[in-house]
Amino acid sequence: MRVRKVLLRVAAVACVMGASIACAPADPERAQDVAEVVAESSATPAVETPSAEPTPTPAVEVKTVTVTEKIPFKRTTVKDSSLAEGTRKVRTKGVAGVKTLTYEVTYTDGQETGRKLLRQAVTKQPVTEVTAVGTKQTRQCDPNYSGCVPIASDVDCAGGSGDGPAYVRGPIKVIGDDIYDLDRDNDGIACE
Repeated sequence: MRVRKVLLRVAAVACVMGASIACAPADPERAQDVAEVVAESSATPAVETPSAEPTPTPAVEVKTVTVTEKIPFKRTTVKDSSLAEGTRKVRTKGVAGVKTLTYEVTYTDGQETGRKLLRQAVTKQPVTEVTAVGTKQTRQCDPNYSGCVPIASDVDCAGGSGDGPAYVRGPIKVIGDDIYDLDRDNDGIACE
């Protein structure tokens, strides 16, 4: 019976809400139940009353915003036979590039709510940094002589009677000990 009363209450409320107070069920035996439900019901018709304050419309603003970003430069190395082996020298200094991005930005009540990339362009190309790496074999020179006398098991004057394995062209000034006996006349000048 509870289910029927609930159903009748819904029917009565619907009739009251629809302003058909003289609503009766299709079955005349249930007229008493409908009358009880209507009497018990405290339902009043819902009437929309306009608000004194209108709902504020959010302020939406669309702006075009342009920003720039750095483009990192690349680095490369090249071999250079004019530099001593292991020596590094920057030939071209690297420079960052610049990219310009243009967005359509939507603001709602002052807060960013959307961002759409419209276009992007490279404003300034990056410059690749080039570093030279030396490959030239450096000769080891004996510090006892002012010219470069190679360090070897034996050094002789070129064009002389010595059997090497290394040779040097003179004249060369002896500034320390003449370990290779290149200054035969002991005047401080070797291979003359």
